[in-house]
Amino acid sequence: MSEELNKIIAKDPDQKEFHQAVREVLETVQPVLDRNIEYRKAKIIERLAEPERVVMFRVPWMDDTGTVQVNRGYRIGMNSAIGPYKGGLRFHPSVNLSILKFLAFEQVFKNALTTLPIGGGKGGSDFDPKGKSDNEVMRFCQSFMSELYRHIGPNTDVPAGDIGVGGREIGYLFGQYKRLSNEFSSVLTGKGLDWGGSLIRPEATGYGAVYFAAEMLATRNGSMEGKTCLVSGSGNVAQYTVEKILDLGGKVVTMSDSSGFIYDETGIDREKLAWVMELKEVRRGRIKEYAEKYPEAVYTQTDAALDYNPLWNIKADCAFPSATQNEINSKDGRNLIENGVFLISEGANMPSSPEAVDLFVDRKILYAPGKAANAGGVAVSGLEMSQNAVRMSWNRKKVDRRLYGIMKSIHKSCVDACEEYGEKGNYVAGANIAGFTKVVNAMLDQGLV
Repeated sequence: MSEELNKIIAKDPDQKEFHQAVREVLETVQPVLDRNIEYRKAKIIERLAEPERVVMFRVPWMDDTGTVQVNRGYRIGMNSAIGPYKGGLRFHPSVNLSILKFLAFEQVFKNALTTLPIGGGKGGSDFDPKGKSDNEVMRFCQSFMSELYRHIGPNTDVPAGDIGVGGREIGYLFGQYKRLSNEFSSVLTGKGLDWGGSLIRPEATGYGAVYFAAEMLATRNGSMEGKTCLVSGSGNVAQYTVEKILDLGGKVVTMSDSSGFIYDETGIDREKLAWVMELKEVRRGRIKEYAEKYPEAVYTQTDAALDYNPLWNIKADCAFPSATQNEINSKDGRNLIENGVFLISEGANMPSSPEAVDLFVDRKILYAPGKAANAGGVAVSGLEMSQNAVRMSWNRKKVDRRLYGIMKSIHKSCVDACEEYGEKGNYVAGANIAGFTKVVNAMLDQGLV
């Protein structure tokens, strides 16, 4: 373990998720640090790992019974060397400072890879929108934004959605920001199409993960055509991952939520996908209902006593983890490889544990870390900011073309960086090195700030 990492751990010993993110980057950029001694002299690792700012605040709100509830809100500005902070808001009971620092640290390098001028941030609350009425969600969002609006702006910090924050929540948050700031600006992305949103934004993360997978397959003269794919999750990212896999000729056999997963050996076709979208986005139901609607599918309930996830123990060619962080442990990783999976493209943020990542790299499978593979979402958020700045809306074809171009560019940056440092085929090293050098050089150019 490096001296820099020891210092970071000692400063915040309980933030294990954050330490995981820092360790993962540090382990792969050592050759860069060795080649560029000025980085260490400038204490660049310590500066990168210390957020530029952390805002934490109380969020009081009233539920439908008239009972006062209190949650905690956060916004972390991790690094603004190449642009305003950019990153999602997550509403989920698991949210804490360590998880948000972990996500914000990842976001810095992901955003750097997009070729767009945006820094990295993250925020959210331990509020759980699941099971809440629209009015309860609205009251919470208005209270949350009543504090957050002081700390964000189109040239300072531009939040977006994440787990628990979809179009409904973005609408309520934006409305309150507009009300308090007395301006209509591009301070949030993921907005509705009628009020500043961009086409392809809901699809972007899922589409981007599949575009990146297709680029990896092309390095081995392959394509998505005929590939059997495992997808976890059933939210926004998973839905559009499935859609783009179908577009490119692949077959998807799984989807999941926190309660369990479905395995449909016949494949989730467009009709079934449309049903899942209605289930999740309109009725807000559970994935187990899929097996009731389509009896050929098998539903497996989540079993916390298991030390592996049965979803990753199914024969397939490709896997697209699109649910949450650390959903693939070392045993899951071994199961994936033993069942024939040779490509993994991460739609979620760091869904693979460090042990699983090491296994994928050692076995030399096509493994795309989230900071590269799921950068499509923030890329189109950046394009939404551009459209807002000139008061224009681009058509679907133009945005999709730009998204594909960005994912292709990210893939090339990863390949070039890993080859330059003797790690050919290692997309983890490539993504970390490419993002790291861009951010660090910008920091050095701007002096000790």
